[in-house]
Amino acid sequence: MPVTGSRTALNAGTAGLTLALSIALSGPAHAGEQPSNTQGASTEQKGGSDGTGIYAAARVQYSGAVAKNGGAGNVTPTDVNWAPPPCWYAPYLGAEDFRAKMSGDLEHAASLPGMTGHAGAAIGETKRHYEDGYGWTDTPGYEDYNVDKDGEGMFWAGVENPDEPDLLKRGSCTDLPFWVDNGEAPPPRYEEAISPEILAALAYQHLRLPDTEVTLRPEDTTKVNLPTWAWLDETVFDEVSATASIDVPGFALRATTTAEPVSLKLEPGTGDAVTHPASGECAIDADGSIGEPYAKGKADRTPPCGVTYFRSSGEGTFDLQATITWHITWTGTGNTAGTLPNGTFANTQTVTVQEIQSINR
Repeated sequence: MPVTGSRTALNAGTAGLTLALSIALSGPAHAGEQPSNTQGASTEQKGGSDGTGIYAAARVQYSGAVAKNGGAGNVTPTDVNWAPPPCWYAPYLGAEDFRAKMSGDLEHAASLPGMTGHAGAAIGETKRHYEDGYGWTDTPGYEDYNVDKDGEGMFWAGVENPDEPDLLKRGSCTDLPFWVDNGEAPPPRYEEAISPEILAALAYQHLRLPDTEVTLRPEDTTKVNLPTWAWLDETVFDEVSATASIDVPGFALRATTTAEPVSLKLEPGTGDAVTHPASGECAIDADGSIGEPYAKGKADRTPPCGVTYFRSSGEGTFDLQATITWHITWTGTGNTAGTLPNGTFANTQTVTVQEIQSINR
């Protein structure tokens, strides 16, 4: 019959897991990510062994407009308080594999020097939790690692976000691995359990926006007091998407995050200049373009998007920064959808500004 303990058992069990799975393991303890190797291509879903032990089959896959080699993308959220999840819980191992992994790791940890007192007791509590049905409030125990339900679900475990710089945040998903039946949602108390919303945020984090350069006229070199026109054609200024997904037997989730360009902000690189419009914010046009291409005969007009410099750049150049703002939305499994903070990406272009030479007769 399952044994129920107090809430303090959670701390003891977690300590045992930390000792057994973080200090003395022969292989990785957490489910991991599997990034795309190249931009715009996803990698095959795999499970099995990595040479040091069994690892989780549930790995986050990225595809679409994502950074190469699984790194973070180039989007800067406009909301400085927003951040992608530092960790989450995801399917880890089936019952048979989990028993092989956990029982071996616990046995190894218990054999290490110094594993007495509270440390040894914590390891013992963890064994009881998975082998003898020892549980506590809201956290039931398991009989023989749930092997009688093998194939009917999986144990879930914490996953660290490798792109989270804060070590404490990255390792904050420390709950003991827990069982979830196929087709069922994790218990509500696991707020960090993988979901379409979390996948959408991860897709956002890996999204790679295009390195689009603004077209300038005059190109490269302009004149003092002469308006410089700036624009982006709709053919080079389009929405981009990135997808994050998890797909293992009995469990599959995906979310696609889409960035749509909405405006362009110009910063001349010097205080001796004005932007057009004065705010520097060039809105997107109905046809998806920004600004207006320069054409012969427009030299005396004020461009709808551009900059006028009031002094020469001398022997150097000015760094004209063009920042594109993107409106970001997502859709996911189960007809889920939502919005994420707008994102920005800036390009810098060098501009040479010369004095207009005049001839006095």
